[in-house]
Amino acid sequence: MFNEAVSAGGNAVVTGAASGVGLVAARRFAETGLGVILADLPGDRLDAAAETIRAVAANAATVEAVPTDVTSDEQVAALADRAFALGPVAVLMNNAGIGGLPTTAWTHMDNWRTLLDVNFLGVLRGVHAFVPRMVEAGRPAAIVNTGSKQGITTPPGNPAYNVSKAAVKVLTEQLAHELREAGAPISAHLFVPGFTYTGMIAARIPEKPAAAWTSEQTVDYFLARMKQGDFYILCPDNDVDETRDTRRAEWAIGDIAENRPALSRWHADFKDAFDSFEKTGKR
Repeated sequence: MFNEAVSAGGNAVVTGAASGVGLVAARRFAETGLGVILADLPGDRLDAAAETIRAVAANAATVEAVPTDVTSDEQVAALADRAFALGPVAVLMNNAGIGGLPTTAWTHMDNWRTLLDVNFLGVLRGVHAFVPRMVEAGRPAAIVNTGSKQGITTPPGNPAYNVSKAAVKVLTEQLAHELREAGAPISAHLFVPGFTYTGMIAARIPEKPAAAWTSEQTVDYFLARMKQGDFYILCPDNDVDETRDTRRAEWAIGDIAENRPALSRWHADFKDAFDSFEKTGKR
């Protein structure tokens, strides 16, 4: 439905648009001829991002920055009100997210609340604020929710982040089904970046690691797959290709199907079996 949405015109709304993949996605949407509404926390970065997009947007296209905290019901609702006042919404990209807050299964409750509030409830607020009016409009449109491979394979290390992104995956699956059953001309897509060198990583690692993709590589791969109508869009990087991604996902679901211990990929008794499966695809 993305191709039809672009052909029909309108605006793309991108949260987390001040930097990283959000900013690149906003630029790519502008380059297709869509107007762009950039949402992020207020400040110089958001203002600069809007100027960057204005430089590549067609003269008649809308480009507007709307300061928005996705943890606020009121601010996300206000974002939707402003977006629809500016014209039809062709693309909604719920991309705002955070990381870097440590958690374990039984500690750091404040960090749990923060991660879930931004990474999952921020997406849910976007869906609730925009989708009813997008359905009512009856126009071709696309909704993109940014997930994470950690929401699929759920590696040990930061359970709150994993839970937040697993919740985004399930929400987006349910959204795609409900839109389909309602007969709405709106597609939903789960965007799952690989190892991408963004500002969040640059703050800790000054030089791009060889394994990482740039935000441009990640967004261009994602858009190509979305144009093909794909729902699950797991982006590779310079270390993990599509085949390895598929095998890691297969192993994760195999823990259930084969009644292995939880997170057996990281279990000493299954290390050799996983390594062999990742390389060969054979159990």
